[in-house]
Amino acid sequence: MTDVLALFTRAGKLLRGATDEALRPHGVRLGQNLVLEALWDTDGLTPGELAQRLGVSTPAMVQAATRMEAAGLVTRERDPHDARLVRIHLTEYAKSIRDQLQERRRDMERRVLSVLTATEEKHLASALRKIIDEFSS
Repeated sequence: MTDVLALFTRAGKLLRGATDEALRPHGVRLGQNLVLEALWDTDGLTPGELAQRLGVSTPAMVQAATRMEAAGLVTRERDPHDARLVRIHLTEYAKSIRDQLQERRRDMERRVLSVLTATEEKHLASALRKIIDEFSS
């Protein structure tokens, strides 16, 4: 029997490392790209809203926002209508690197898919969706 979990873990680790390396020249760490993508879609979300969209805990999102603020990617501001809320906004720098980061993502996807046939790609996507569904509930 193939140790699928070991293969999955190894592939995930290699992909995370390669993606982190591709993002690093822009001052973005792995995972932060997902926060940026959510904010590019809807700037000014609260940490709770971001956490919900990304499937992480609110405390983890607050920690990520702190690191991203220190890196000059986001700012945190009090909501003008409800001072209890903090909203996370993109900096001009984060807005300016959108196209470059999206191209890096496309490059990574092309590299991953270049070793698969069209049928393998469909099977992989289907299998990953099933795994995500199983562990998301």
